[in-house]
Amino acid sequence: MDSEVRYLTLRTGITVPCLVHGDAAAKPVLLLHAWGESSGSFDRLIPQLPGFRVYAPDLRGQGEADKPEGGYSLAEQAEDAAAILEALNVPSAAVVGSSSGGYVAQQLAISHPQKVASLVLVGAPLSLHGRAPFADEVDRLTDPLDEDWVRDSLSWFPLLHEVPAWFVEDRVHDGLRMPAHAWKGILNGLGEATPPTESGTIHAPTLILWGEQDRLLTRGGQETLAARIPGSVLKVYPDVAHLVVWECPDQVAEDTTAFLASLFDARKPSDVL
Repeated sequence: MDSEVRYLTLRTGITVPCLVHGDAAAKPVLLLHAWGESSGSFDRLIPQLPGFRVYAPDLRGQGEADKPEGGYSLAEQAEDAAAILEALNVPSAAVVGSSSGGYVAQQLAISHPQKVASLVLVGAPLSLHGRAPFADEVDRLTDPLDEDWVRDSLSWFPLLHEVPAWFVEDRVHDGLRMPAHAWKGILNGLGEATPPTESGTIHAPTLILWGEQDRLLTRGGQETLAARIPGSVLKVYPDVAHLVVWECPDQVAEDTTAFLASLFDARKPSDVL
C-alpha cells in the first residue's frame, strides 16, 4: 500500500512532516499523537486501517516538526491541525486523537467543526485544566534532556499489556528529540486552556475509547465527556490502562473501522465523510 512522508509548510508558520498512507480515493483519517510522542506512536495502528487514507503528522515541537519557542496553547495546537488539513487539501476528515492528541482533536472540532466529520477519542481527557502531577518535574527540564529521565517518565503511564521493546525505544527517542521548551510549552498550553467541551459543543459523531485501568482519567470524567457530546458512544476496555493505542492497537483499529463504517452506511452516497 502506498506510503510517503510529505513536508507541509503551514499557514501557522511552521513546517511539519506528515506520513500519508493508503489509497488516495479512500476516506481520510487524521491521526493526532499525544504530548511527548510523534506520528510513530501510530506505527502499530496504521497497518490495521487499510480502508482509509491515513494522515499522521508530527505535531509542533515534537518528532521532526519545527520546534519554535512559542505557539503551544491549545488553540494554537488545534489551529496547526486545521492548517495541516488545509495543506493536504483535505476539506474534512475523521480525526483520531490519542491521549492529549484527543484534547487537541476536541478543540479542533470546536474551532473548525466543518473540518471534523467524525471523532475517535482514545484515552482522551475531559479536562487538563490546572497542573499535571508531573508538572514540577517538567518545569525543571534543561537541554540536553537526560535519556534516563525520558525513560523514567514513561512510568507515569503504566502498561498492563506487553508492548514491543522497539516501540518503547522509539518513544524514548521521541522524547529525546524534544527540547525542554517544547516539553514545557505543550504541557502548559494544555493545562492553561479552557476544556473544549466547556467552550462549545461538539456535533461530530464521536466514539470514545477508554481503558478502565486508567489512573489518570476517571470513569466519571469519561461519562461526562460522553454526555457533553450529543450522540457519542463510550466503549470501555476492562483490562487496559491510559495508553490505549500502545496497549491494544488492534482493538482500536477494529472499533474505529466499525464506527466509521457505520457512519458511511448511515449516509447518502453523496455525503462526505
